[in-house]
Amino acid sequence: MEDKLNIEIKGFVDVSLVDWDGKVSSVIFLPKCNMRCPFCQNASLVVSPEKVPTIPLDKVKEKLARLKKWIDGVVITGGEPTLHKDLAKLCSFFKKEGFKVKIDTNGTHPDVLRKLIDQNLVDYIAMDIKAPLEPEKYSLATGISSENFLKNILETIQILLFGKIPYEFRTTVVPTIHTAEDIEEICKTIRGCEKYAIQNFRPIITIDPRYEKVKPYSNKELKLFEQIARKYISKVIVRP
Repeated sequence: MEDKLNIEIKGFVDVSLVDWDGKVSSVIFLPKCNMRCPFCQNASLVVSPEKVPTIPLDKVKEKLARLKKWIDGVVITGGEPTLHKDLAKLCSFFKKEGFKVKIDTNGTHPDVLRKLIDQNLVDYIAMDIKAPLEPEKYSLATGISSENFLKNILETIQILLFGKIPYEFRTTVVPTIHTAEDIEEICKTIRGCEKYAIQNFRPIITIDPRYEKVKPYSNKELKLFEQIARKYISKVIVRP
């Protein structure tokens, strides 16, 4: 399997209690992204992934074998995992090893996610909704022109809302980018969804260095966002 898998792993966390709610997981980081969110904290994976050492899959396999009794699943994140043509093979590899699989995604490749779901290769999907689904707003949050992929993002939202797989939507809220009105517009789009997570921005090594000086939202402001979201969604969590 390993010699046929054309995918580079750029990071591995042995044990995480925060990347999959209610589960103990290992986390795999894949390189490359089709967005340039100015507040992104995985700048090296996005801007210069070739400078990040690659971890051989057999090394990951060895570590997972030792952790098998302790972890529930593997989280595949990035970067943007759906950019990799061998993502399904990677998911299949982990499933055959006996692990559940979670994918973190920006939702720009609904066709990839649909195939993973149809082939039972993924157990949970966490989709980032960067901003209200308006070109100007999404471009501000992602650092690129968004008009070409907003349709795909909406399609992914529909796949999750009306599909069979557990999921969550989440938004990292950033002062200078997001307002209370933005949270309301996002929640109107995903009204009645299974779960919505509001994640506070952390100013640590961001793609745009100016965001390292931006002060995150206060707990009081996060509480307001939560109250707004609860008008449309029953299960809302805040990750400070």
